Amino acid sequence: MSAEATTTTSAGSVVAVLRSRYVPRLLSASLIGRLPTGMAPLAILLTVRENGGDYRLAGLLAALYAGSAAVCGPVLGRLIDRTRQVPVLLASAATSTAAFLVLGLVDPVRSVAIGAVAAVVAGAATPQLEPCLRVLWEHVVAGEHNIRAAFSLDAATQELIFVCGPLVVLGVTAFGGPSAGLIAAAAVGLLGAAWFATARPARAWRGTHAERHWAGPLRGAGVLRLFAALICVGATIGAFTVGITGYAEVAGSSAAAGLLIALNAAGALVGGIAYTAVPVAHREDRRLLVLLALLALGYLPLVLVLNVPAMAAFAFLSGCALPPVLASAFALIARMAPEGTLTEAHAWMITSFGVGNALGSAAAGTLLDLVSPAAAFVLATACAFVGAALAIRRLLT
Repeated sequence: MSAEATTTTSAGSVVAVLRSRYVPRLLSASLIGRLPTGMAPLAILLTVRENGGDYRLAGLLAALYAGSAAVCGPVLGRLIDRTRQVPVLLASAATSTAAFLVLGLVDPVRSVAIGAVAAVVAGAATPQLEPCLRVLWEHVVAGEHNIRAAFSLDAATQELIFVCGPLVVLGVTAFGGPSAGLIAAAAVGLLGAAWFATARPARAWRGTHAERHWAGPLRGAGVLRLFAALICVGATIGAFTVGITGYAEVAGSSAAAGLLIALNAAGALVGGIAYTAVPVAHREDRRLLVLLALLALGYLPLVLVLNVPAMAAFAFLSGCALPPVLASAFALIARMAPEGTLTEAHAWMITSFGVGNALGSAAAGTLLDLVSPAAAFVLATACAFVGAALAIRRLLT
């Protein structure tokens, strides 16, 4: 198929999904409600620094926020699976909003304990809009191909959260001071969650009555291996982000780091939209294996550590395969998760990716200090290949 034909088909798939009733509202509400995830790290940093705190405290609070979100996401997902989306989303959004307000209005440097508790609560109560949206796709989009296109569009557009989130923080803090970033995160999080939860599909959805097990979706065949592969994917992205920042400093252009990371996100957006034109796979596990291999190959050229223009091109290229990988994983988990556990399963996917991202970032930081940026890119590529190896093992078992 020619590039022009692929572009036309992709555009047609995206239009078909967006023309489905409720999709524009659900997708936009989900993105708005998830903006605090992209806003919180920078907003916390600016608030702590403005109050005279050091980077260690800012990093601690940001880590508490992210860590509690990763731990409690599956818990909220399980609660939704057993009840309904609306009450859990609204209650968690209200709780997270209150915690963000406390974090923004109380000096986290003088009141470290209060700041730490607020960060934990804000993260733990993060509304599970991402899993809820993915559970609803089959209820609002008709046809297997369009559902797969919706998964891909979903994976691609989430890049906007991490591009727009920091920009929103910078914008509001320019007028309202550093704490305005946390107050804005509270406001947009509540707005997005409320807009999503009051949509008819969310109000109509009910958890299914099924046999319950303490392990939830983790008892599904191959589920743990899929989550392990997603940890590797998250580690790839975390190692890249840290590695590209170190590369920019060594290259004498620290400002280039933001550009290179933005280009990686732009590649992901383009790759995700293009993937909407790809036909439904007969064997989704084989499709995922191919995509994981492409992800690894996309990061491999970065190991060469070339000049900034060349690295810019490869940064864009390396981002292209991420949304297809995630979209394929979404489709696969929908088949693998035991009945009545799908929301929790999607929450575990988010947790797996987040844990991998944290581990990759930490390991890459150590490699930057001890070796060089090239070592961080080797780590990113190696993690992606390990993810592919886990997929191969699933094919052989």
